[in-house]
Amino acid sequence: MYDISTRKRALALVAQGRSLNSVSWETGISRAAIRSWKDRLEPLPRMAPPPAGPPADEPAYAYLLGLYLGDGCISAHPRSGYYLRIVCADAWPGLLQQCRDAITKVRPGVGVYTLPREGCATVTSYSRHWPSLFPQHGPGKKHERVIALEPWQQEIIDAHAWEFIRGLIHSDGCRITNWTTRMVAGERKRYEYPRYFFTNVSDDIRRLYTDTLDKLGVEWTCCTRNGIPFNISVAKKASVALLDAHVGPKY
Repeated sequence: MYDISTRKRALALVAQGRSLNSVSWETGISRAAIRSWKDRLEPLPRMAPPPAGPPADEPAYAYLLGLYLGDGCISAHPRSGYYLRIVCADAWPGLLQQCRDAITKVRPGVGVYTLPREGCATVTSYSRHWPSLFPQHGPGKKHERVIALEPWQQEIIDAHAWEFIRGLIHSDGCRITNWTTRMVAGERKRYEYPRYFFTNVSDDIRRLYTDTLDKLGVEWTCCTRNGIPFNISVAKKASVALLDAHVGPKY
C-alpha cells in the first residue's frame, strides 16, 4: 500500500521520461504498480512512520546531512519503511567508508550495504525513520522544491558546522590546484595555489553552504566555472587554510 505522495513521486519520475525499470530501482516500487498508476491516482492509506527521535550522533548527522543534500535520496519500500541512498564515486573509497560510518552512528543497528555501479557505488540503508531524520525528502529533484532546515536541524548544524561543510564538500565539492603566471623582473613565472569549489544547482542548498561559511569566518565568492553559474569558490589563503584544517581533499 502506497500513500499519495509516494505515488505522485513515482509518476513524476515517469513523466520526466524515465523508464519503469529505473523508477522502480530508485523507488523500490514494482513496475506493475507504477504502470497501474498511470491512468489512476487515488490516495491509499498508509501508516506514518513513528517519530525517529534525535540522531544518536549529532556530528555524524551533520556530516550525513551534507552528503544527503548533495548526492542522496530517500525512496519508499514496497511494503513499509524507506531506503536512504547516498551515491559515492569510486575515485574516493575513503569517502564511501565515511558515509557508511556516519549512517551507522546516526542510526545504530541499521543495516548498511553498498551497491556497485559503473564509476560509483550507492551506500544504502533501510529504516522506517529516514523521512523523519531528513524532512527535506520529497518528490522530484531537490533544486525544484524548497530546501529548508527544521529548527532542530539548524541547532545541530550550528553546533557542528564544520561536519556539515565537510559533508557538502565531500558530496558536491572539491579541492583543486589553480595556477596563473606573472611577470617578475621581466620573466614570466608560474604560481600555483589551492582552491575549493562547491557546485549545486539548488539555490537553497548553496545558501545553506554559504550561510554556514559566513558563520565560520570563511570568505567565498560566486563564480562561473566551465560555463556553469552554480559555483561557490573559496580561494583566499586564510580561508583555504581553514578548509584544509577541517575538510581537506577527498581520498
